[in-house]
Amino acid sequence: MAGIYIHIPFCKQACHYCDFHFSTLLQNKSSFLNALKKEITLRKKYLENEMISTIYFGGGTPSLLSKIELMDIFDTLNQHFMIHPEAEITLEANPDDLTELKINELKDTPINRLSIGIQSFYDEDLKLMNRAHSSDEALKAVKLALSNGFENITIDLIYGIPTLTHHNWRNNLQIAFALNIKHISAYCLTVEPKTVLAQQVKIGSVKNVDEQHSSEQFEIMLDAMHSNDFVQYEISNFCKDGAYSKHNSSYWLKEKYLGLGPSAHSFNGSSRQWNISNNALYIQSLDKGELNFEKEELTINQCYNEYILTSLRTIWGIDLDYLERAFGSGYLSFFIEEVQPYIQSGHVLNEEKKIYLSDKGKLIADKISSDLFKTNES
Repeated sequence: MAGIYIHIPFCKQACHYCDFHFSTLLQNKSSFLNALKKEITLRKKYLENEMISTIYFGGGTPSLLSKIELMDIFDTLNQHFMIHPEAEITLEANPDDLTELKINELKDTPINRLSIGIQSFYDEDLKLMNRAHSSDEALKAVKLALSNGFENITIDLIYGIPTLTHHNWRNNLQIAFALNIKHISAYCLTVEPKTVLAQQVKIGSVKNVDEQHSSEQFEIMLDAMHSNDFVQYEISNFCKDGAYSKHNSSYWLKEKYLGLGPSAHSFNGSSRQWNISNNALYIQSLDKGELNFEKEELTINQCYNEYILTSLRTIWGIDLDYLERAFGSGYLSFFIEEVQPYIQSGHVLNEEKKIYLSDKGKLIADKISSDLFKTNES
């Protein structure tokens, strides 16, 4: 099984914290969609005829696409790929796009999962981040989606926002639980270079993200999720009743995927490639029948490091038997030696040849992973 990611590079307005590739100039949307269909055709052999089990529309703001535009994309995908009849098909959506009419149109497409970018149920947080929706629109969007037949819904929340108090963060979580959805993704606000937020922090118009404040909100979240029977199956992802994101899980479990659209990444097991992050050049290349991407063949060290990085973040952890089979006894010995200090400190747990992060280890997951990386080729 394999997955397809489709990057829709348009937004109505720019969120101040976002460093993903997007444009607020929508006049090229039609040209982009024609180019996307050409890329689908040109890359039909990338996954070597594997059955497609997940499709994910990300961005940008895919909910800007009309029903006709979405169906045109699905028609092209179906011409060139074998899509499993029970494939998980997700569309990222902004709450302000999810009117009852829009939701009913989406129900008439193959989309069966919505990822709704709530971020916060407090207007002061949404204003700081320059989100296009209000807290009222956020609540209404989720309720409309549920009442109109979308059972598989996830929402995004952000913590560590300078305006977000611990009290309000607890309320954000309780509001989410009360909606009776089965999946929540929660991310710590990060000040990325070259974003509006980074500039605001630099000139002092917005407070910087406070690491201690964010850590405390992470711990508040873990307690609340546990109390409400949400399983943390990846550091930023929580679900009930096994309602994992199949698409995102495929990334962490090293499944193959094809990325379509400007800036989209692809992985075929031995190499990665990524499309140019420029809408105009993406369109121009495909108008000529050409693909515009960079490619990297992965070394054994890179494959090992990626396995450590992705697996350590998940409920499935690092499998020592798999590590030895995939990379050899030298890598296994290196890993066991390097991980010992974290096992002794209680940041990492070792249970039946599986290595997991403890709750306190999750607070420093990136540091632990980087300390376990192998930098010299064997």
